[in-house]
Amino acid sequence: MAATHTAGHPLPYDTYREAVARETLRFCEVVRGVDPATPVPSCPDWTLADLTRHVGALQRWFCTLLTGLVQEPPRSRDVELGLPENVRDHPDWVAAGVPGVAAVLRDTDPEAPMWVWGEDPHARFWARRMLFETLVHRVDAEHAVGLTSDIAPVLAADGVDEFLVNLPYAGLFAPGVTKLRGDGETLAFRTTGVDGDPGEEWRMRLDPDGFRPIGPEGENPGPVTAAVRGQAADLLLLLYGRRSYQDSRFEVSGPAAVLDNWFAHTAF
Repeated sequence: MAATHTAGHPLPYDTYREAVARETLRFCEVVRGVDPATPVPSCPDWTLADLTRHVGALQRWFCTLLTGLVQEPPRSRDVELGLPENVRDHPDWVAAGVPGVAAVLRDTDPEAPMWVWGEDPHARFWARRMLFETLVHRVDAEHAVGLTSDIAPVLAADGVDEFLVNLPYAGLFAPGVTKLRGDGETLAFRTTGVDGDPGEEWRMRLDPDGFRPIGPEGENPGPVTAAVRGQAADLLLLLYGRRSYQDSRFEVSGPAAVLDNWFAHTAF
């Protein structure tokens, strides 16, 4: 049996700080020199130019939040981007921001209390969030140009955890999440273990008033109604809507209606 998670236990802060820089540069390598008008199938109506601008702008925005250790929801997302006029220069613009992002993450106390939209009200939330925004969009870019993607299993599993623990709070920008309900069903996401490792498991309970992660500590998780099992990287991309649970790479059990209900409300 997979080891059941109590969601919300992040990796060491330095792991995020280093991985953000690495993933950002990987993203830049993919999009540099490619036609900016190339469509991004996993981000409907976006081109590589849109995706590149989004990655660079989001990182600068997160850094603004971290630098100010904001204590309440910001009223504006305006930030000086310094965006080059020539769209073909945007990949270099993203790469040029890497040292500044690294400096902000290095100089910020990860334990510092601050406003976040998710579960963990500390500065480390934004470093973790920045990593998975960048990593998933790196995969989006690779898909757009026909490259095969790889995601380190440890990072992928942490990305699954980060997604699930924060999803109940995501209605701020994903209204469908606020309508995700159930009748007490438990949905499990399980990683495929290797070399005798049973893998990991995350359980989500769907109730009439909403949904939440559940774990082995302090409550009886009860039976699993439906489950999806696969490699950690595939599970991460599934949760982000880049895979279908009907794909042959997943082992699925339980009623399809439970899974359809989940994915219909969590796509963003």
